[in-house]
Amino acid sequence: MKIAIIGAGSVGTNLHHAFALKGVRTELVHARPLTAQHSNDQMADDQMVNGFDVYIYAVADQALREVIAKINAPKALHLHTSGSMPIEVFGEDKPHSGIMYFFQSFSRDVMIDDWSGIPCFISGHNIDDIAAIYSLAQTLTGRIYEATQHDRERLHVAGVFANNFSNLMYRIAAEILRDTQIPFEALLPLIDRTAEKVHTLAPKDAQTGPAQRMDREVIMKHLSVLDGMKDGEFFASDLEFIYMNLSQIIQTAQWPEDRRHSIMEILGQALEGSDAKGHIRPAQARRRGKYPEE
Repeated sequence: MKIAIIGAGSVGTNLHHAFALKGVRTELVHARPLTAQHSNDQMADDQMVNGFDVYIYAVADQALREVIAKINAPKALHLHTSGSMPIEVFGEDKPHSGIMYFFQSFSRDVMIDDWSGIPCFISGHNIDDIAAIYSLAQTLTGRIYEATQHDRERLHVAGVFANNFSNLMYRIAAEILRDTQIPFEALLPLIDRTAEKVHTLAPKDAQTGPAQRMDREVIMKHLSVLDGMKDGEFFASDLEFIYMNLSQIIQTAQWPEDRRHSIMEILGQALEGSDAKGHIRPAQARRRGKYPEE
């Protein structure tokens, strides 16, 4: 079986590496020439990517349609690796198509050797295509799940919160320590312990901190510290804004409605006179119900 991986970015290079470790040969093809203006070199590139049995598109969402349109292989199996793009992106000229979405953060600087614990979410047009996709994914991992478009979209957003936004919090923490003698490495045991806890506890049950316990004095002290910081990689007022709003979200989820106003008073008092006071917003009532009305 001849497999082409279209896209030599973080996902494509890692897939190429992972299949190679399993003894599966794949051809790694740069996607950029396929989106360039047509030329003699482009003609050669088009010919180079034809004739494969499987095409795995590991390109940015905004380039996916354009790259797919360049491949003329109606009998091949076409797969994209996006967490948010629909299967319909392939069109009628590629009847054998589907999705093979590996839920992990990838980097070209660090190749992942062991994929056995990485979840893979798949979908296809028919049972035969799904079986083929499952078999291909099984080469790398045993954690394979069928997922609808709705499920993958939610998963992708959840991943942004769990990975991208949490990493932003690490950057902010490093910034807060900027003018101290304390290195960021001092936070690593705490970060590791927090991640470890959610392997055995629901995130709701693992929540700690001053907002969770409504500790007035600590909240006011923290906001005072942030208000006194000099602007660096981030504006101090933005850090106050983030602290206040995340604290509001925590207390809204944690405490009954008749006890939420007290923490808003705390935040208002703490931010009185600071640059971030204009960011204060009243707590929003939580909607209740099942999808899609929640």
